[in-house]
Amino acid sequence: MPPRSNPTARQVRLGAELRKLREAAGLKAREVAAFLDSTSGQMSQMEAGIAGVSAARVRRLAAHYGCADEEFVDALAAMAAERSHGWWDDYRGVLPQVNLDVAETEHHAVSLREVVITYVPGLLQIPDYARAVFAFMRPELPESELAPRVEHRMRRRTIFEGDTPTPYETVIHEMALRVHVADRRTSRSQLRFILDKIEEGRADVRVIPVDQEGFAGAGASLMYLEGPGPKLDTGLRDSPTGVEFCDAEPQLKHLRRLFHKVEDASLDPVASRDFIHRLAKEL
Repeated sequence: MPPRSNPTARQVRLGAELRKLREAAGLKAREVAAFLDSTSGQMSQMEAGIAGVSAARVRRLAAHYGCADEEFVDALAAMAAERSHGWWDDYRGVLPQVNLDVAETEHHAVSLREVVITYVPGLLQIPDYARAVFAFMRPELPESELAPRVEHRMRRRTIFEGDTPTPYETVIHEMALRVHVADRRTSRSQLRFILDKIEEGRADVRVIPVDQEGFAGAGASLMYLEGPGPKLDTGLRDSPTGVEFCDAEPQLKHLRRLFHKVEDASLDPVASRDFIHRLAKEL
């Protein structure tokens, strides 16, 4: 397969998992390259996601590495076999690659958990809310670049709006629900949209009240995406340089612990729904 000039996060993840299996087996890249009648350079490209790998080769490598986790190997082989394009590919060359990577990772997740402190979660934003956020953060964007960002954010909802919705849980701070990123009409519509998704069973929403004592997690925004098996879970964190993908077990363990701490500080789903309903009535 020809080298890729810009591998996706999912392709990079597949290569990284193959590298971890090799290292766990105590084998060097040149040793495996000889086994495959390949080169160390080609091995490096494969493990970096730059070069593609077939499902058959994934299974051959897993057997060579002594990996007995059939579920994990099946998941890796399925990743290698993916050839169809998702809706996010419509935005290739239009939006930054990370936007496509986030949408693709969400699409393949078994479930999603999210914590958002400063804004309504992107997956629950209405168009006018999303437009106000993008326009404020990037005021230099012309309409030709602003519109596809808003549209892409709306299309991400497909994960929980289809016939087989992906389970989605989110914890939102009260301040994110109160701030008028646009005007009162938009805020009112935004809260009603969240309530609609709760009533439809599309989203499990919890709220952290502003008067909650002992909550010091103002920087706790995160998304945790469960894969087909624990070894393929993924975490997303905002960093100074943008979205950061996490897949190392110590990082994932930290994110799971952090999510549960934030969840413990929140109201239960019923109380949260009633809380949002009261906020909407105040507007």
